[in-house]
Amino acid sequence: MSINNTMVTGFVLLGFSGNQLSLFPFFLCTYIITVGGNLSIIITYKLSPSLHTPMYFFLANFSLLEILYVSSTVPKMLSSLLSDCKVISFIGCAVQMYCVLLFGGTECYMLAAMAYDRYNAICHPLLYTLIMKEKVCIQHIVGSYVIGAANSLIHTVFTFSLPFCGSNEIDHFFCDVPPVLELSCQDIWVNKLVIFVVGGCVVIGSFIVTMISYVEIISKILKLHSASGKKKTFATCSSHSIAVTIFYGSAIFMYFRPKSSYRIGQNSVVSLMYTVIAPLLNPFIYSLRNKEVKSNIKNIFFKKIKF
Repeated sequence: MSINNTMVTGFVLLGFSGNQLSLFPFFLCTYIITVGGNLSIIITYKLSPSLHTPMYFFLANFSLLEILYVSSTVPKMLSSLLSDCKVISFIGCAVQMYCVLLFGGTECYMLAAMAYDRYNAICHPLLYTLIMKEKVCIQHIVGSYVIGAANSLIHTVFTFSLPFCGSNEIDHFFCDVPPVLELSCQDIWVNKLVIFVVGGCVVIGSFIVTMISYVEIISKILKLHSASGKKKTFATCSSHSIAVTIFYGSAIFMYFRPKSSYRIGQNSVVSLMYTVIAPLLNPFIYSLRNKEVKSNIKNIFFKKIKF
């Protein structure tokens, strides 16, 4: 479906190639597990006074963010997989882009805040409670959303200020910046510059902060005399680094790769990594592998059964 010589008023999300209906059960299960896993962490945090510490405060807020993030893309994708109508309105596309960029940008800095929290806990244990006060933790969360909102607003406004007067078929399963820009009938060099400068500051900047924190943590671990302490902390850091690599690696590749490396359908596959797979894995990586969290979940569950 395309519109020639007229202004585009809506878009068609092409989604994935092949039999799209067969993908519905997989993505539905993925969505349910993601929301359920993250929701269980939030409930456990709320009902467990022993978990009311900075680390679990960040994890609970991170879980809420993941629910919002995955919900900005997957429900629309599921409805498109079930229906032949894959149209999204011009306004709907802009709103979806804003939400995806808002929650994605917020996640960048929340990951950095979580890494900074672990850095202080491991490298400055005696000063940890003084550094990571409740007020400071709240400021980190609010600051992450403010940066995410500003980044999202800039990209969305610049993208939808462009004229779209050719094809309206988006080679993607949601309204993301690169595939939407491809449909513009105007030179997009300014938009590319905005992605490089503003997006670079958000993604690359937060990634550097996160990596510095983990490098300092690893350096501290290597100085430990306890072999069991090294093994436990290394296991935690390695699992966290996997989550960070999946999210940042796929996002950086999506937004900052050269156009010459583009392949048809590549956008959808790469974007799945940071919009669907990362939110699915994060509850298991950050929380459900944690003995204290699992213990509290079991206690809450069995109390409900006994009641």
